[in-house]
Amino acid sequence: MYEYLRAHPDVFMPYFKEPVYFGRDLHKRSRTFDEKAYLELFRGSRGERRLGEATVWYLYSQTAAEEIRVFAPDARIIIMLRNPVDMMHSLHSLMLLTGNEEITDFEEALAAEPDRAQGRRIPKGARRLEGLRYRACGRYATHVQRYLETFGREAVTVITYDDFRRDTATVYRETLEFLGVDPGFQPDFSLVNRNKIVRVRALQRMTASDHFIRVTSHLPGPVLHRLRKGLKRINTKAETRPPISPQLRDRLMRELAPDVIELGNLLGRDLSAWTNTPAAEREGLGVRG
Repeated sequence: MYEYLRAHPDVFMPYFKEPVYFGRDLHKRSRTFDEKAYLELFRGSRGERRLGEATVWYLYSQTAAEEIRVFAPDARIIIMLRNPVDMMHSLHSLMLLTGNEEITDFEEALAAEPDRAQGRRIPKGARRLEGLRYRACGRYATHVQRYLETFGREAVTVITYDDFRRDTATVYRETLEFLGVDPGFQPDFSLVNRNKIVRVRALQRMTASDHFIRVTSHLPGPVLHRLRKGLKRINTKAETRPPISPQLRDRLMRELAPDVIELGNLLGRDLSAWTNTPAAEREGLGVRG
C-alpha cells in the first residue's frame, strides 16, 4: 500500500519508509529523526493534497497515537492487518532478514519469547526489540482501539490483507476515497516485498551495525538510503518461506482466538477465517456477528 500510495499524484510519501519518528516508548534505531530531520523527509512535496509516511511500529506504541494527534490533529490513519499467525511468521522472516533475529526456526523463536521479555537472549545488535515478541505483535485489538479512541472512527480505516490481496483495486480505490484524493487513479499493482533471505550474514551485520551507521551518517539522507537499499539488494535473494506446521498453526490460532474475537466485535466484521482451524471449530471459537 505504501508503494501504491506513493504512485498517486495527489499523495506524497517520502523515500524513507519506517522512520519511527513517533512512539517515544519504542526502542529506537541508532539513526533517529528529530523534528527537523523528520520534516526534511517531506521537502520534496509539491503541493500534494495528502502527505504521509508508513511505520508499522506506531500501531504497537502506547504513545504514538497521541503524539501523532498532537502533531497532526487532522491526520487520517490507515491500519492494515493480516491474519495474525501469518503475520507473526512473516515478521520472523523479516527479523532474520534485518539482523534483529538469530534463531532461524520460527517455533524456537516463539519459545524464546519469555526470556526476551525479560531482556535475555537478545541478539547482539538487535534494533527492533518489539519485533521479537511475536505473540504480542499478533494481538491487535487493544492497539486498534487506541487509534479509534484517539482519532475517532471517521478518521481511521482498518483494512485486512485478505481483502487487499483478493481485490487490490477496490481496496485501493476505497482508501483513496478515505483520503479524499482522486479515486480514479490506478497504479501498477505488481507484487512488491516478496519474502527474501540473506546471502551473506557477515555483510548484513556490518551494514546494520552502529559503526556503519556512524561512518555513513554524514551522507545526505537520500544518498544513504540508496546505498543501504543497494547493499540490501545485492545481499538478498527471493525465497519461499518454509510453511508453518499444521500443529503449530492450530496452537497459535487457538491462543490468539480471544483477541481475534475482540477485534472482530470492535470492527463489526467477521474474522472467523483467522481462527477456524479444525480444533477451534470443535471448541466453538469464532467471531460473533
